[in-house]
Amino acid sequence: MAHIRTYRTPVKMGNWFEEQRLKEDEVKEHLEKKERGELAGQKMDFLKENILKPVKFSVTNDGTLHFGDIVMLVNMGGGNRECSAVSINADVNSLTKIPLPGVQAPCAVSAVRSVQPCTRTAFVITSVDGSPEGSTLHFEQSFALKTTSGFARGLYLTSDLRSFQKCAKKSRLQEVSLEDSDSFLSWWKIVYFDPQERLEYEGLPVPANVKVLIVHCKTNQALAVLGDHVLWTMYGKEYELTAHTFLDSHKAEQDNNHWILCTADPTGDGLVLFKQPQLMAKKTELEALSEANPSV
Repeated sequence: MAHIRTYRTPVKMGNWFEEQRLKEDEVKEHLEKKERGELAGQKMDFLKENILKPVKFSVTNDGTLHFGDIVMLVNMGGGNRECSAVSINADVNSLTKIPLPGVQAPCAVSAVRSVQPCTRTAFVITSVDGSPEGSTLHFEQSFALKTTSGFARGLYLTSDLRSFQKCAKKSRLQEVSLEDSDSFLSWWKIVYFDPQERLEYEGLPVPANVKVLIVHCKTNQALAVLGDHVLWTMYGKEYELTAHTFLDSHKAEQDNNHWILCTADPTGDGLVLFKQPQLMAKKTELEALSEANPSV
């Protein structure tokens, strides 16, 4: 007879009143968070909407880089790596609303495979030695790389000697991150990529859209992207970024350390970097046509 009910179905048992009030409080809290835009989905949409917003990159008229230029740091890839760019690796926990919505420091960085001119991949060449804005950047001259103002908050690309507490997550090499303070840890310099011609280029203007090395002034380690260490972020599969100089058997830096500071195409159609192969192909075609028809 134990299986026979001694009460009706609508009868409430246990701590039904407390459970009902808890459910009502949960619904009320959820609606309040939704109204304030604090739900995880809303934060993610807000972050992507702002950090993936298109940015107008600088156009170089003389072919060189200048202080104040907005550029993208691109590695053309090689081996097991695709073409990638230095980017802000911010998640919903990196957001702050004080005083205005934006990314808060410290913030991680990574190498994104989708090379798009947006807030996430835009960096400003900033003077640290008193050089006026608009002046030419030279090889071996110290400078800082800063994110754009506004949502990206103008954070500085920073690195320091690795330790047990502070190092890259995957490779355990020297960590690179974004900080809000301008110090010697955020100083970098451009070095010519070919070591045999490096001394000849020292002190000369840095050309835009060519292969160079970006070396950290304090540790003398070059900025590098690691294809063997993959980070799964809210933006997808990306590569780990670190400060470490990779040398081959000839004591020359490997393609992990080769970077191109890309500027915008003067026609307003994308970056110059991705227009160069088309221009070179067109030039080769014209040269072949002129050789076939000398009278042209």
